[in-house]
Amino acid sequence: MTISLEMQVEELRAEMKNAYDANERRQIAVELELALAELAVVEAEQDGRVSAEPPF
Repeated sequence: MTISLEMQVEELRAEMKNAYDANERRQIAVELELALAELAVVEAEQDGRVSAEPPF
């Protein structure tokens, strides 16, 4: 899962570089931010910094 998220992040970064329209750049930026946040959560779970189990 991490590899596919990393690939998605790289693809979004490439799309952002090639986007000419401001609206398209904003939309890509939002998608990129969400992908980076999801990647951070997955990496934290793998490192044991956070638990994937519910607190109850």
